[in-house]
Amino acid sequence: MKLLSIEYIPGQEIEALGIVKGTVVQTKNVGHDFMAGMKTLVGGEIVGYTQMLNEARQIAVKRMVDEAKEMGADAVIGVKYGSSQVMSGAAEVIAYGTAVKYVVQ
Repeated sequence: MKLLSIEYIPGQEIEALGIVKGTVVQTKNVGHDFMAGMKTLVGGEIVGYTQMLNEARQIAVKRMVDEAKEMGADAVIGVKYGSSQVMSGAAEVIAYGTAVKYVVQ
């Protein structure tokens, strides 16, 4: 499935099918939270949280693509991501866009 952040597919006539999205709430375990807290004292990347958010984005995208496939889509355009902290150590990630079908000429 083609995923694009732009609002069209170059050289392709398309028909919009509707909005699709995928969402997930991820958290790390208490041990990682403790180590992340320690990392804030010295600075630098909190690798455990980076990995958590990367994994969450992958899950959200897969769920969005699955929803698009159910609609018979060939691609999703205007793909965007959002995230928010749900509670300490837990983040929600959403991927969304417009499912489209190629118009056969």
